[in-house]
Amino acid sequence: MGQSISRSLFCLVAFLSTVSVVLSQRSPNIGYVYPAGGQRGTTFEMAIAGQYLNGVSAVDISGSGVEAAVIQHVKPLNGKEIALLRDRLKELQGLMASEKQAKGQTDGQDGQTGNPVQIDRQATQEEIEDIRAKLANPKNRNRDNPQLSEDVVLKIKLAPDAEPGRRELRLKTAAGLSNPIPFYVGQLPEFSEKEPNEKTTDTETLSRFPMVINGQILPGDVDRFRLRLTRGMRLVATACARELIPYLADAVPGWFQATLGLYDADGQELAYADDYRYHPDPVLLCEIPQDGEYVLEIKDAIYRGREDFVYRITVGEVPFVTNIFPLGGPAGAATTVEVKGWNLPADTLVLHPADKEPDILSVVLRRGDWASNRLPFAVDTLPECMEQGPNQKKEQAQKISLPVMVNGRIDSPGDRDLFCLEGKQGQEIVAEVYARRLASPLDSLLVLTDADGKELLVNDDHEDKGAGLVTHHADSFLQTILPADGRYILCIGDAQYKGGPAYAYRLRIGPPRPDFQLRVAPSTINVRPGATVPMTFYALRKDGFSDAIQIVLKDAPNGFQLSGGRIPAGQDQAKLTLKVPRTQRKETVSLRLEGRATTQGRPVIRPVVPAEDRMQAFFYRHLVPAQELKVAIAGAPVAQTQARKPAAKTANSSQTKPK
Repeated sequence: MGQSISRSLFCLVAFLSTVSVVLSQRSPNIGYVYPAGGQRGTTFEMAIAGQYLNGVSAVDISGSGVEAAVIQHVKPLNGKEIALLRDRLKELQGLMASEKQAKGQTDGQDGQTGNPVQIDRQATQEEIEDIRAKLANPKNRNRDNPQLSEDVVLKIKLAPDAEPGRRELRLKTAAGLSNPIPFYVGQLPEFSEKEPNEKTTDTETLSRFPMVINGQILPGDVDRFRLRLTRGMRLVATACARELIPYLADAVPGWFQATLGLYDADGQELAYADDYRYHPDPVLLCEIPQDGEYVLEIKDAIYRGREDFVYRITVGEVPFVTNIFPLGGPAGAATTVEVKGWNLPADTLVLHPADKEPDILSVVLRRGDWASNRLPFAVDTLPECMEQGPNQKKEQAQKISLPVMVNGRIDSPGDRDLFCLEGKQGQEIVAEVYARRLASPLDSLLVLTDADGKELLVNDDHEDKGAGLVTHHADSFLQTILPADGRYILCIGDAQYKGGPAYAYRLRIGPPRPDFQLRVAPSTINVRPGATVPMTFYALRKDGFSDAIQIVLKDAPNGFQLSGGRIPAGQDQAKLTLKVPRTQRKETVSLRLEGRATTQGRPVIRPVVPAEDRMQAFFYRHLVPAQELKVAIAGAPVAQTQARKPAAKTANSSQTKPK
């Protein structure tokens, strides 16, 4: 009996879990937008594919200067609708056949009924053609990828003064807001591919540069574009593909792996790129040898293709920064940065970070009206020093005092840098490399030895869960307690024995700095008035920080309440609940939250970054940061039955009261 009850309870829990998953999957979802951006000051149509978009009525885009309106929504026909259309088609064809047969009879009567056959042949034929078109249109049939089964067409108008850059687009449906998807406001003229364009004879010649080319790689597709280029032109072609849709749950490697190739008029390859260093999106750099027509080609590296393989290619003599040095500097002080790249207006840049706390800034150079790509620049409060060579051997190790942030680079293949520090028995130290997270190609390797060369600790890769778009965590991290007084040697090199001017790093050495980052998922919340909805908060703990973190709402409108607002000590995540007002809101609400804790006797406040929990390649999961935490309140208010049960309310309160 007991086993039977247990089995029944297990089945019930499994059923409810399945229902929960199914319900969560029925949230409005956007698979892709095309084109994924536009030039400010223009108006154009955008195609969107997704799922569960019933009642789509409006568009929510972050930032200002963008107007959007829904023009059309197309859903696939279900089995019943297809059957009804086929029956109607058969009926209409029968009427046409009967009318034709009746014309051959002298009395003009239907041989079966004796009634005259009177139909509007033109209207009937038009209805037949319309039904045939619906049945033949792949957009009206269930597609191979259910996540792209519905189509929405928008009209987008970008103001001339709209701020350029990345935005987030959500659709507003009867069930609430969809997930966010990137959308770019640009300054350059835009061009969208016209199929077929696999053969260059089918394509027009593009000569207005710089420009942005938009397209999609469909199954078996290769897109080619003819470019008229001039001798000496320092051509930069940067593809934006994986950046648009960072993770695809049902594709391997989990994104559109674009490749770029440039060919001359004779078909000879001049340049090719299948990525840019560690980043999946390729960047093609080529100095044009002579005037003439060239072909730019884009395809998937393993010749896949599907609707959501959307791309944007920026082409022209645009500024492009390949590397900077140093990768960071002290907070509140000026730093002169060496800049390398293509079509740059200068080779140095002075940065004046005003922040007094550690932060990540962006390095951007402008050449006339055109802005370069962005590279991260790390600001920190630790004392800083530059790596001084030669320091490849133990006896040459550069002496350093802790704590310190060392700026250096692995100058050539096989190079390594050694640093000497004095330590005490029982002293806890941390050594952490910032390189890959700061756009350096370095795949660091850290080795800690004692003065005699005995290896104490080694680390190649350390996962930073806060870097949601990084799949190869190549930065190293060591944390240990020194076994004795004396000298220690810390060695940094490239795990693949590579090196060069771009292989820069920042190396933090010193006592632990307990800290944390925070994420909350999902970044879009759909809720009925007066309801309570769960939210998952993630604590990304650092340097051994394990204390509790208090979560609070910042400047929220009246009626919003966060319950159970803490992540307990030692835990990496917690489910908290958000209660919303009992009145509907026509406009969505952007919420801000922050986490508060105390570490080493000082208060620490960190923002809660909204994120999407994304699956990659059927297995891996990543927290992808979003720009805003959006709440949509719609539908009928929830019943207030719980308010009449004081006992339940009291029990609830005791469970959620912060300690």
